[in-house]
Amino acid sequence: MSAEAKLQELGITLSEPASPVASYVNAVRTGNLLFISGGLPDLANESYKGQVPTQVSPEVAKEAARNSVLGRLAVIRKELGSLDKVTRVVSVQGFVNAASDFGDVPQVINGASDTLVEVFGSEIGSHSRAAVGVASLPLNVCVEVALVVEVA
Repeated sequence: MSAEAKLQELGITLSEPASPVASYVNAVRTGNLLFISGGLPDLANESYKGQVPTQVSPEVAKEAARNSVLGRLAVIRKELGSLDKVTRVVSVQGFVNAASDFGDVPQVINGASDTLVEVFGSEIGSHSRAAVGVASLPLNVCVEVALVVEVA
């Protein structure tokens, strides 16, 4: 099943990607690789703001990671016209606004990774990954996700 068909089956509608608010672009293509800038979860959802686990539960942060990666998929669709042009998700970089003693950062970023496999299937969606706990993130969100994908 194609990624676009899978999104429809899952009832997922991708929003129009936000324009960058700083000195960067949402995506850069070089050859057959598309680098997607780090993206934040829905800023209107106040439950996605704060440090994990002191202000945001790991479960909510995992949901925010899913939300963030769906925003990255919207960027890919805008750049390529269709998610079906993705031939491989190469890499995910996930950052969690985490308390210094929070050790479950990888489980939070699974929200993004699992979503990519769900949408693209394991052959295309499985990827390398970094899951990093950090002291803060822009606008005090709990997660940020960046991607590299191979495209046709």
